[in-house]
Amino acid sequence: MEQNKFEFTKDASFDGTMNMGMDTGCCQEMQMPSQTMMCPPIQECPQERVCHRYMCYEVPHIMPCNTRIINHHVYRHTYTPCFTTCEENVVSNVYDRKCCF
Repeated sequence: MEQNKFEFTKDASFDGTMNMGMDTGCCQEMQMPSQTMMCPPIQECPQERVCHRYMCYEVPHIMPCNTRIINHHVYRHTYTPCFTTCEENVVSNVYDRKCCF
């Protein structure tokens, strides 16, 4: 296995590769307290944030509605008897038998 090499200087800068030199011990305390160490950036795994957005739409629907009115005409027939009377006169002529007549 190939070992990565990295040399620290007072103005150490990262050259864009992953050669960090683990054998030198990155970010260890140096002997001289006045010097500050710079470690190269560590590439982390990407994280993903998920944002669910809901878009609400109003969709108008035209629904024709017809009202049909049916008029029912009901005729109730009633009967009132109207009694009438009539009178009839019959005339009869009776003749006696008389001989001279």
